[in-house]
Amino acid sequence: MSAAELWPYQQAAWAMQRAQVAAGSDFYHNLWEGKAPPLDLRELAALPLSDKAQLRASQAEHPPFGNYLAAPGSHATRLHRTSGTTGQAMNLALSERDAAVTAAVGARSHRASGLGPGHRVVHCLNYRMWMGGLTDHLTLEGTGALVVPFGVGETELLIRTIQEVGVTAISCTPSYPAVLERVLRERFPNLAPRDLGLKLGLFGGEPGLDDPALRQRIQDTWGMEPRNANYGVSDVFSNFAGQCEEDTRLHFLAGDVLWPELIDPDTQAPLPLRAGEKGELVLTHLQKECQPLVRFRTGDIIQVEETDRCCCGRSGFRFRVVGRSDDMVVVRGLNLFPTVIAAVLSSIPELSGDYRILLDRPPPYDWLPLQVERARGVPETEGLSRRVEAAVKKKTGATARVEVLPPDSLPLTEGKTKRVIRSYE
Repeated sequence: MSAAELWPYQQAAWAMQRAQVAAGSDFYHNLWEGKAPPLDLRELAALPLSDKAQLRASQAEHPPFGNYLAAPGSHATRLHRTSGTTGQAMNLALSERDAAVTAAVGARSHRASGLGPGHRVVHCLNYRMWMGGLTDHLTLEGTGALVVPFGVGETELLIRTIQEVGVTAISCTPSYPAVLERVLRERFPNLAPRDLGLKLGLFGGEPGLDDPALRQRIQDTWGMEPRNANYGVSDVFSNFAGQCEEDTRLHFLAGDVLWPELIDPDTQAPLPLRAGEKGELVLTHLQKECQPLVRFRTGDIIQVEETDRCCCGRSGFRFRVVGRSDDMVVVRGLNLFPTVIAAVLSSIPELSGDYRILLDRPPPYDWLPLQVERARGVPETEGLSRRVEAAVKKKTGATARVEVLPPDSLPLTEGKTKRVIRSYE
C-alpha cells in the first residue's frame, strides 16, 4: 500500500490502541499527567517521549512487567527478556495476539530477504528467553522454509548438521561466520567455508552489513549472499525491517502496526521523516495488547535514504542504522559510532576487521583508544598502528591511539559482539 492507502488503517488502529493505553496504562497516564492523547496520529509530537530508563524504573517499582502493562496479567502467554546489552535486562510480556503479530511482521523481513519454501535454514541465535531465539524462529517458519532450531554453542555439531541436513541458509549475527571459520580451521582443516553449501545469510542483532567490504568478504569466503534481514527493537517488535533482494538498505515493513517518527537526539525536536534526514527513531505501537509503547525512544540513530516505492514493490521508507546513541563516543566534539570505525578498518587489508573501543574513564575524550587485530597470515609490521591512526584521522577527523594485536586475539562471541567496552561503569 502507498502511504495514502495505509493511512485510514493506521488511524483506525490508533483509535483502538489509544483507548486501551489511556484506560489501562498507569505509566502513560502518569507521564501524560492525565491528559488524553491526541485523536490524530500526526499530532503525537504533542505528547512527551518515553524511554528505556523509564521502563526500567517502572519494572523495578512494579515487577515483573511494569505499570505500562496495559492488559490484565492473565492475558500474557509468553515471557521474553531483552539481551541486557545496554543495561538491566527487561521482562517482555506477549499476549497470544502480540505473539502472532510479531511473527507475521517479522516474516515479512525474512521473505523480503529471499527466504521461502524450499530453503533449509539453521537459526543460530540464543533461544534462552531472548526475543531473537524463539520469536525469530517463528518468523523464519512464517516464510515457509524448513527451520532448524540450533541456537548457540556446539559449533562442531552445527557444521556437521549443515552438511548432513543440506542446510542452504543461516540466520545469525554478522560476526558469527568468523566463529565458524575459526572452528573450521582448527577442527575441519580440509573443509572450506564454501564447502558447507550455504547460499543465503540472514543477519541481524548487530551492525556491520552496511560495510561493502564485509559483504564482499562473506561472499568471497562463503559463496553466500549476505542479507540484512533482521532489524528490530526488542521492547517494540523483534523484527520489523529488512533488506530486499534488490536493495541493501533496510525497508520499514511495519506501517500497519508501528507509527515511526524522527527526533533530534539532543534537543528532542521532531524531524521530518524524509529522504536525507538523520535522527533518532521513535516508535508508537498501533497493535499491542500487553506492553504498548507510545513515542518510545529506540536509541537508534538512522539515516532515511528513500521514501519512494522500491523496485521490489514495497512502499515502506528505506533507511540505514548509523549507530546507537549509547554506543556513540564523542572525541573532541566529533560524534563517532562503531559503524564508522568499522568502515575505516575494513579498508586496511592487513587487519582482520575485528576491533574494540576501550574506555576506562568517563568522557570527555581527547582521543579514541582502539584495539585492532592483524589478519591471519600477516606478519607483524612496524608502523601498522600509525597507518591505522592516520586512516582514522583522515576519515573521521578524530585522533586515535591504536594497539595492534596478533591474529585471533580478540574474543569471538556467538551472540552479540560488544565493540564499545566501558570498564568504568
